[in-house]
Amino acid sequence: MALIVQKFGGTSVGTVEKIKNVASRVTATKQAGNDVVVVLSAMSGETNRLVGLAKEAGASSGREYDVVLSTGEQVSIGLLSIILQGMGHEALSMLGSRVPIRTNAHFSAAKIENIGKENILNACKDGKIVVVPGFQGVDAQGNTTTLGRGGSDTTAVALAAALEADLCEIYTDVEGVFTTDPSICSDARKMEKISYDEMLEMASLGAKVLQTRSVQFARRFNVPLMVRSSFTETIGTLVCKEDEDMERAAVSGVTYNKKEAKISVVRVPDRPGVAVKLFKPLSEAGINVDMIVQNISHEGHTDMTFTVTDDDYEEAFALVKETADALEAHDVIADQEIAKLSIVGAGMKTHAGVATKMFETLSEEGINVQMISTSEIKVSVVIDEKYTELAVRVLHDAFGLADSDVKEEEY
Repeated sequence: MALIVQKFGGTSVGTVEKIKNVASRVTATKQAGNDVVVVLSAMSGETNRLVGLAKEAGASSGREYDVVLSTGEQVSIGLLSIILQGMGHEALSMLGSRVPIRTNAHFSAAKIENIGKENILNACKDGKIVVVPGFQGVDAQGNTTTLGRGGSDTTAVALAAALEADLCEIYTDVEGVFTTDPSICSDARKMEKISYDEMLEMASLGAKVLQTRSVQFARRFNVPLMVRSSFTETIGTLVCKEDEDMERAAVSGVTYNKKEAKISVVRVPDRPGVAVKLFKPLSEAGINVDMIVQNISHEGHTDMTFTVTDDDYEEAFALVKETADALEAHDVIADQEIAKLSIVGAGMKTHAGVATKMFETLSEEGINVQMISTSEIKVSVVIDEKYTELAVRVLHDAFGLADSDVKEEEY
């Protein structure tokens, strides 16, 4: 007998009929002799509706805002429990406060601090299927909190870690993790497995299958994750520890993100402390700076270029412009028509020439590289947004990612 945590996203529970489909999957796992804990998101579109209601009432964050938003998951777990009971199974819905899922008091962006496991394990011993809402917890004062974007995935992985589950299955509307976006490359290949580090890089670089916080939890506590579809029986992608097979291919996937903007400070005085003055206001405003490039100093001046998300662009530009003017920089230039393109692979650690092959491939298509950022298992570049789909396709082909068996190559 294994203990399995199964998480179903909003599209999987979008209607009562779809929740009945979820119930069938859950009961099949239970009837196979496993203990099952289910984590649900709100029904698709429900969280956006609740956000709209809260904002219409005058709140965009805070305690009462979280009280409103947390009701979406409460509805879905109640409906699933009712359906499971109607099918003759013992099911118990258990709110975050009942588990309990303890968080800090940062409303709308709470972090999980610890999870009690006795209530769930006792229910499992009694043969019950436990159904838990994702996205919510409770602080030390008993207030309902929500975990922010990706909160349901994080809840599922954190529960799996606390319960020492044998597997955490993340059910979504895709069949697993693909080598790139199948809407761009129809021959994109579903990977059988991928390392935590590779998945973390892909999630942070634009792949939308898993949220970064959930992958971080899984890596930290060594929770095996299976990403699979709610709508097919296809075996998904296992996210797990790196093994030798993962290093055979230099590149595992190609990702992209069009929701970025580039800001350049032109001819800023090149002296100690300038970078601090430019970036400290961004940090204090909670704006994350991604890629940074500084040119070689010329005649006591330098150019500094960095990227931020589209959502942060307007505030970031205003803050940088104010600082740049104070520093008597020549100009501040912005470009929102960019995209970040990345290749990811554990095999980069043992294969030489991967970056060169990437640059050559883009050059052959006349695609200019504006910025470069690297880590041990990824290379990211900034390019003109209009070339994104072409760049993804040619890199996907160049590294042989469409092949069913990716063969080791020398670059």
